Amino acid sequence: MKIGVPAEIDAVESRVAATPETVKKFIALGAYVAVQAGAGLASRIPDAEYAAAGATIAPDAAAALADADIVLKVRRPAPSELPAYKAGALVVATMDPYGHEDDVRAMAGAGVTAIAMEFMPRITRAQVMDVLSSQANLAGYQAVIDAASEYDRALPMMMTAAGTVPAARVFVMGAGVAGLQAIATARRLGAVVTATDVRPAAKEQVESLGAKFVAVEDEEFKQAETAAGYAKPMSAEYQAKQAALVAEHVKKQDIVITTALIPGRAAPKLISAAMVASMKPGSVLVDLAVERGGNVEGSKAGEVAIVDGKKIVGHLNVAGRIAATASQLYSKNLYSFLETLIDKNTKALAVKWDDELVKATVLTRDGKVVHPAFAPKEEPKEILVAAEGAN
Repeated sequence: MKIGVPAEIDAVESRVAATPETVKKFIALGAYVAVQAGAGLASRIPDAEYAAAGATIAPDAAAALADADIVLKVRRPAPSELPAYKAGALVVATMDPYGHEDDVRAMAGAGVTAIAMEFMPRITRAQVMDVLSSQANLAGYQAVIDAASEYDRALPMMMTAAGTVPAARVFVMGAGVAGLQAIATARRLGAVVTATDVRPAAKEQVESLGAKFVAVEDEEFKQAETAAGYAKPMSAEYQAKQAALVAEHVKKQDIVITTALIPGRAAPKLISAAMVASMKPGSVLVDLAVERGGNVEGSKAGEVAIVDGKKIVGHLNVAGRIAATASQLYSKNLYSFLETLIDKNTKALAVKWDDELVKATVLTRDGKVVHPAFAPKEEPKEILVAAEGAN
């Protein structure tokens, strides 16, 4: 059983899918691990550390992938990479398939079994495999660090002989994994933190971190969550009241961090150009959803846009900006999943195709796109019968 770890080819990707720690664990499970030379350098892992852990250092991607039964990646393989993959290989990565259906079909055409780690069910036994949470947690932290580096003032209140420096005001929009970590980090740095979310249950989480919750808390808001923990659609009247409250609140903030993402859809617009204009010169907005169109009007992917003296930060791959830590957590997510697919006695790959974790994450298999969200829809039988009768 060979595991191949190629270097990422995307220019903005600094993470790597395996670390010396996980390499050792894979070898203990009976695997032969080949890592492409230089694959871990952007994550501060030299080839010598992989070699010391027992991996073979391959001179190029072709050598790392030759006859590999399992391929570990951070991002979905590009069509240009697929000729080096063995048919039937298990390719485990963050696939980002929405809007990239042609690439999904290309993986099916190459005969690989593509596993989308971001589709991992959020159940108890899969928590250690949850790449979305591990990477969003780091993105929330880094968002505050990026905001602090762009902000031209200190964040905590400081009482000095020369006078008192007021604490910065930080507003976090969205109290999911990234938002909660942003709140915690901004609080550690001494800022006055407020936050908002469409889910009533988020209020307790926000307040437990020492931040103030901002929302129109009427009866509709209190009933705005389903039994499964998802937000219900809100009435136009409520949305207008909430928007007015947020707009008034944003005027007084020094830093705003937005974290709202919807799988398979463009990011919702939370901050309008008028709201940006209402903020003080020198204010900073960090848009963590910029790769999906952005939560902030005027944000630009991969840039720090300056609009009338305000900075709108749109860094790509925010978790990858702290690649050493991000790779450490991501590689553990992958190992924890793959460990369940390897037979401990035979030391061979033994995928249980009916396992709920596998069924939820398999995108392509046996030359076909099999995930329900992307598989071709069958035509209704009556249409097929009519078509056959016409021939």
